[in-house]
Amino acid sequence: MAASAREDGARGQKQGRRGCKHYDRGCLLKAPCCDKLYTCRLCHDNNEDHQLDRFKVKEVQCINCEKIQHAQQTCEECSTLFGEYYCSICHLFDKDKKQYHCENCGICRIGPKEDFFHCLKCNLCLAMNLQGKHKCIENVSRQNCPICLEDIHTSRVVAHVLPCGHLLHRTCYEEMLKEGYRCPLCMHSALDMTRYWRQLDDEVAQTPMPSEYQNMTVDILCNDCNGRSTVQFHILGMKCNICESYNTAQAGGCRISLDQQ
Repeated sequence: MAASAREDGARGQKQGRRGCKHYDRGCLLKAPCCDKLYTCRLCHDNNEDHQLDRFKVKEVQCINCEKIQHAQQTCEECSTLFGEYYCSICHLFDKDKKQYHCENCGICRIGPKEDFFHCLKCNLCLAMNLQGKHKCIENVSRQNCPICLEDIHTSRVVAHVLPCGHLLHRTCYEEMLKEGYRCPLCMHSALDMTRYWRQLDDEVAQTPMPSEYQNMTVDILCNDCNGRSTVQFHILGMKCNICESYNTAQAGGCRISLDQQ
């Protein structure tokens, strides 16, 4: 496996990079679980039936002189720089991407650090523009992404915070918007739909229902404000009387208003 990992590193150098497709680095990690050499924990986990604990890594091998040594930023034998960034806790070696180690998250994050804050309730580093402006859900980052069912907290993919407070991988969020606009967990609108709701107002006004439906009402439940209201039935959608959202669900059968019968 060491030879295979070195071959991957050699191919990477020919392509203008070192390491693997996940990280740019000048060393291999010696996995404490199986004593095999891999460029990174992800490469290890993709090829083994167990996971590499990044915090237990003690030794690395230089890709140039092949000396196995204590995990450190520079090779003690040939002075090869293993990574522009090195975390002695996570044993993360990579290009400088303004990374920083968050003690509360327990892992390294891509910064710069001053652009992020750690929300203690959500237990996640979030962009500063969300401070005081997001809905907190306790330990939300410890839940898997509801789209791909993969881990969010330690994922290399950026997390996207929905207005309801739930998290998705940014890539999963972008794919979701191609099919719909609602959070897959609570059905709350995943983005500001105000402009679309006003367009729908115009379409409803321009699309009168047949006479037999004009006096028909229906009870609805709003997925955005959780309010209940009774509104006129319309095939294009029923607008919440409380928050004016069309993200609603029918909560009862249709009926003709008594004063119109």
